[in-house]
Amino acid sequence: MALHYLKKAPKTATTDAGETREIVQKILGDIEQGGEAAARKYALELDKYDGNIVLTRDEIEAAKAKVPQKLQDDIKFAHDNVRRFAEAQRDSLRDFSLELVPGLTTGQRSIPCRSVGCYVPGGRYSHVASAIMTVTTAKVAGCQHITACSPPRPGVGINPAIVYTADLCGADRILALGGVQGIAAMAFGLFDCPPADILVGPGNQFVAEAKRILFGRVGIDMFAGPTDSLILADASADPLVVAADLVGQAEHGYNSPVWLVTDDEKLAQAVLKLVPELIADLPEVNRMNAEAAWRDYAEVILCADREEMAATSDDYAPEHLTVQAADLDWWLKRLQCYGSLFLGEETTVAFGDKASGPNHVLPTSGAARYTGGLSVHKYMKVVTWQRATREGARPIAEATARISRLEGMEGHARTADIRLKKYFPEARFELNASA
Repeated sequence: MALHYLKKAPKTATTDAGETREIVQKILGDIEQGGEAAARKYALELDKYDGNIVLTRDEIEAAKAKVPQKLQDDIKFAHDNVRRFAEAQRDSLRDFSLELVPGLTTGQRSIPCRSVGCYVPGGRYSHVASAIMTVTTAKVAGCQHITACSPPRPGVGINPAIVYTADLCGADRILALGGVQGIAAMAFGLFDCPPADILVGPGNQFVAEAKRILFGRVGIDMFAGPTDSLILADASADPLVVAADLVGQAEHGYNSPVWLVTDDEKLAQAVLKLVPELIADLPEVNRMNAEAAWRDYAEVILCADREEMAATSDDYAPEHLTVQAADLDWWLKRLQCYGSLFLGEETTVAFGDKASGPNHVLPTSGAARYTGGLSVHKYMKVVTWQRATREGARPIAEATARISRLEGMEGHARTADIRLKKYFPEARFELNASA
């Protein structure tokens, strides 16, 4: 049956995409041409910051001293969870060798990227958790050099808790640079940092566009749009908890979609009533973001049954997917397209965002149809190798010569021919494709 929208969004995540590409391209070009001086110019122009770009050890220690002990303990707790989960991910990827035919040995190796650039948002919100998620996983992967950068505030610099976290998690260098200039500095290897092999971490539309433009020249974790969240709830769900979870994600930004998919209209109507009340009670900045997100991007969808709910969720492919419904095992087995899954009322997206262990850098804008989120594996190059004896090379060379000639690639064929002639001078081979 056709979906029944109790609330339909007038906008999508791409509605307000804006003409950012030209702006970002200019900044990247200026910084690549002008180097560190250009990066400093943009730091002064855009962040109103003229302090040290590369944090010294003394500055790092001074920042750490400003972080209350209880918060340090919380950050260490979250870091430990993320680290241990990342270690388990790393251990799930193994090197191997396999003799495919007698004398032909093939294999796989997992090699970490050498240099990583981690972007940690610090403008509207100071994303301590993003430092945990990006730097920790790179460290566990075994990357040789990790640069972290975060936007400084005028006369203050980077939020001390972000500095503490980046240092705790293993950053080799911390740069007080935000936005495109931070991404550029890491990509181009400014301020005595090696050029990044891969850039990771969330950011605003300018950061996302910078990563998009640089992709190919460097690796990136993913193309990121505004964060989005979907809740699947049935009659057993608590409307207040559902509403609170929707509001908690809507505060990310004015264009952050949140969706409720349910088969119970009574629940849906209760949530529709509660959400504006909960938004009205937020602090001003959070309230303004959540109000706009709820007004312009939120949807409430009524389905016939749980199968239609699951199918709808897979079509949306949300970044964050919460299930507050009966029979959680059924949902775990059935659902296919999501960045990270939160099963039951006892867990919530905020847990994953901050402290529970699985990574919070996740695919947005429907990208969960084809990719997962940031993990240790994103920093690992899975490469292959092969080695053969002369006897092992024989059947491979024969097949290669004939397939190459079928394709019209005579040069390829002759690389096989020359080996057969050298290794087996007395033998005769039929190496034409038509034979």
